[in-house]
Amino acid sequence: MRSPVLSEIERVIDHLSREEQLWLIGQLAHRLREDSLKSGLVEKSFPAFARTSFESQLAAMATDPEIRAELKTINREFAVTEADGLERR
Repeated sequence: MRSPVLSEIERVIDHLSREEQLWLIGQLAHRLREDSLKSGLVEKSFPAFARTSFESQLAAMATDPEIRAELKTINREFAVTEADGLERR
C-alpha cells in the first residue's frame, strides 16, 4: 500500500512538463546511484564499466541538442492535454 506522501508526490509530478519529469528522473537516478555507491551495493551487482557507460550516456542525452529539441516538440504537442481531467479549485 502506498503512503499518502507518495500519492501526493505522484499527483504533483503529473503537473510537471515532460522536460521537468525527465530532469527529476535523472536527479532521482543520480541520488540512488550515489547512495548505492556509498553503501557498496552497486559494486556487488553492477560492474564499474557499466556504471560509467550508463552515466556517460545519461549525461550525453541530457545535453544532446536533438534530444532537447525533441522533448520541446513533445511538450508542445501535449501541452493542450496537460489540464485534461483537472478541476480548478
